[in-house]
Amino acid sequence: MTQQPDQQPDHQPNHQPDQLVIRGLHVAVEGQEILKGVDLTIGRGEIHALMGPNGSGKSTLGYAIMGHPSYEVTAGTIELVAADGTRRDLLGMEPDERARAGVFLAFQRPMAIPGVRLADFLRHAVTNVRNPERKEGQELMPMKEFRSELKAKMSELSIDSEFARRYVNEGFSGGEMKRAEILQLAMLQPRFAILDETDSGLDADAVRLASQSIARIGGAGGDAASGANAMGILIITHHEQLLEHNVPHRTHVMLGGRIVESGGAELAAELHKRGYERIRAAYPDAAAAERAMEESTRNQEAAGV
Repeated sequence: MTQQPDQQPDHQPNHQPDQLVIRGLHVAVEGQEILKGVDLTIGRGEIHALMGPNGSGKSTLGYAIMGHPSYEVTAGTIELVAADGTRRDLLGMEPDERARAGVFLAFQRPMAIPGVRLADFLRHAVTNVRNPERKEGQELMPMKEFRSELKAKMSELSIDSEFARRYVNEGFSGGEMKRAEILQLAMLQPRFAILDETDSGLDADAVRLASQSIARIGGAGGDAASGANAMGILIITHHEQLLEHNVPHRTHVMLGGRIVESGGAELAAELHKRGYERIRAAYPDAAAAERAMEESTRNQEAAGV
């Protein structure tokens, strides 16, 4: 059975895990409103799936959470809420500060960094995340400790040790890029991870490997109530296969810039099997917004914008 979008209380009793709380979020890109009032709460130890047609605003939500400068938040809040009720305003933080606060975004199309070896990149990233007050030029994580941890994580994820010596994403296949991001996720161990179409461009075997790897490092399928120190994961996807080893506690459907319906894993299975026609019929206003967004995009493309 599906339900209306989540409207969970912001303040939870002390035994509850930390939460990423999004309320009334509106986001514009180059003056065009993409998100039109998104509400979402993710607790540590929970897996949430965000599904929806192309152009519905799924990736926009991920970029807005991480503070991408091209995505303007025009209304709403994004906060980290601790178990004791302490709140941290993500919108007041720069992207690097959000990462240090424990929020991670795996990009749909990660950038290459020529000349920077993956191991060196990871050592800097891990040092900065674990020591948020560290200043540029200060000592990095001890090499022996880092190498030991990196070796263990790569073994756990069945990644060859030579992989860490390659330059970040330079000449990587789609599957190798995703493997590099999953390794980053394993090393950084953020409080909250947003995985933006990690299955994009991958064949069935690569998707299965990615799904299994995410499950290993995220503790998928566990009891959310006991996940106070676990990772909260938002999986943005079109496909059910990535959820095979990461059964979502909640599935959300985005249409026309809004989360219009939420449910359990059965909702993801329905969307995979039947598509979005029922959703469009059930939420005509959101479907109309979807058509308007598509028309605006076509007009911009025709005008060469």
